Amino acid sequence: MPVHADLPQRTPVICGPTAGGKSDLALDLAQACAQRLGVNAEIVTADAFQIYRGMDIGTAKPPTLERRGVPHHLVDLVDPSQSADARFTVDDWLTLARRAIDDIRARGCLPIVVGGTHLYIKALLDGLFEGPKPDPALRAALALLSPDQRRSELERVDPLAAARIHPNDDRRTIRALEVFRLTGVPISAHQRQWDQGQPNDQFLLTILDWPADALNRRINARVKAMMERGLLEEVRALISGGRLGPSAREALGYKQLESVVRTALNASTWPPPPSQIEAAVESIKIETRRFAKNQRTWLRRLGTTPGAVRIDAATMPQTTWAMTVLKHLVHTP
Repeated sequence: MPVHADLPQRTPVICGPTAGGKSDLALDLAQACAQRLGVNAEIVTADAFQIYRGMDIGTAKPPTLERRGVPHHLVDLVDPSQSADARFTVDDWLTLARRAIDDIRARGCLPIVVGGTHLYIKALLDGLFEGPKPDPALRAALALLSPDQRRSELERVDPLAAARIHPNDDRRTIRALEVFRLTGVPISAHQRQWDQGQPNDQFLLTILDWPADALNRRINARVKAMMERGLLEEVRALISGGRLGPSAREALGYKQLESVVRTALNASTWPPPPSQIEAAVESIKIETRRFAKNQRTWLRRLGTTPGAVRIDAATMPQTTWAMTVLKHLVHTP
């Protein structure tokens, strides 16, 4: 099939903090491409939790009716009951994302990559960071340490990684310690070398910038809306069906509501007491704000990408975001 004459050579990649408006921008850009260029666009999602079927509300997965007819790829790939041993990896996503991008372009359409899992975005732009292979015996030994012991060691051997990794993120903490013990070099140093890649003219990276105060208000509003849409019932359905596996339950919202839901189900007292729900909701807001703070570290790294477009989301009207990206997209660097 011939490629459309007006099909931009670069693939737009949209990233930014959680609740920052990335999905809306991707849909607006898809519509702008259709109206201004006569090119249909399809969205490739870069989100580590939107891959799970049945986890819709808490992952902010755009409902089908709100996708404006734009095809979405790399959502609903696996069941959330997936075991830790069969965990969906960055390499899995990267393989599927490259395949989707190539297929979309082969059909004369424009792929738009969008998501808040910035490790996925970084891997797409610069290739996958190749660290040492996992050492099961070492991981088992690290798992026997208390979370405080692991955190203390990480802060001592790799303070830069400790600043990026949330204290409750045991998986990434163990991986960082594993890399250090196997190589004698902090994982942050390995990643600095990874950051020294060459400019990639295949992609146009767009970063949505938000000041913390404005973003926190958006986060609080989003959590409230998720609860109103039925997040509590969504978590209940997953748990009742035995489908909330070890990796899926780490998702924000699900993690905070899980104990509340399980306690109520075990006691056969549904719904849970309002005070418990309110406490869980407040915890979701707090942890999401902390997550957004950690995302800013990733966004600073991604912001060094040559030619990256930064949008000051708090001051630039949202109605102009898509056209800003489109102008850069049709301009050949």
